[in-house]
Amino acid sequence: MMWTSTKRIMRSGFFSFWRNGFVSVSSVLVMVITLFVITTTIFLSAILNASLEEIKNKVDINVYFVRTAPEEDILALAKSLESLPEVKTPVEYVSRADALADFRRKHQDDQFTLQALDELGQNPLGASINIRAKEPSQYEGIAEFLKSKNTLSKDGTTLIDKVNYYQNKTAIDTLTKMINSANRLGFIVTLFLVCVSILITFNTIRLAIFMSRDEISVMRLVGASRMYIRGPFVVSGAIYGMVSGFITLILFFPITLWLGNATAEFFVGLNVFSYYITNFAQIFFIVIFSGAFIGALSSFLAVRKHLKI
Repeated sequence: MMWTSTKRIMRSGFFSFWRNGFVSVSSVLVMVITLFVITTTIFLSAILNASLEEIKNKVDINVYFVRTAPEEDILALAKSLESLPEVKTPVEYVSRADALADFRRKHQDDQFTLQALDELGQNPLGASINIRAKEPSQYEGIAEFLKSKNTLSKDGTTLIDKVNYYQNKTAIDTLTKMINSANRLGFIVTLFLVCVSILITFNTIRLAIFMSRDEISVMRLVGASRMYIRGPFVVSGAIYGMVSGFITLILFFPITLWLGNATAEFFVGLNVFSYYITNFAQIFFIVIFSGAFIGALSSFLAVRKHLKI
């Protein structure tokens, strides 16, 4: 009996969708705009996250060791750092010889500096390690770790000459605040768009329900249940949303194809077309589910509020 009722509700919902052609087209167009905005938000969020990730990858702290620091002690410290959950592995080790070669390469056009370096007769540079944290907010904890006893060599002498975290602290703190603000703003904007989408779709679908007011009155007179009256409208609303979702996905294919190279050039190498193809399954689910949910919820609210069932 329950299955029979469900089939009737589904059949009535599909029939209502095709019967009210003009209203269905209007509802679908409105929801396409709504889902287009939501999908655009997904791509903007991806671009923002890629940009922030690129900035995060450029932020690090360097630990410079005294020239007499034994290599085995430096490597042991690097291994200890890699065991920390906050540290992004691997920790990059730069030996004294590599540091000198890099210094010469950077100053290859400065003969005065290179001559002064040759006159020293020895390598004045110490080894160093480059550390990247998984999140900018974790650099302070890493800096505190470097102050611990692990920064001493086996004979108890000082191992570390300088840690540049404190010179970069302002930039790291600013980046942390920027990331937190961007995440909060993205959540607020998405929530706002969903609320506006429901409101717009609600008012559009309400027209279809208004056109069926006589039919609903008859159904109430013959004792139809509330679920049986609401059901077809909820099904129609879900169909509006799914059809709108498919149209939105089709529209974004040529749009992302056209914008792909431009975004790759201006937004840290993120090609929105490649992103669209790579994450199509996830985007498909979000768009179709969002459309069906907004359409069904809007229909349910419109029936309940305006027809006083």
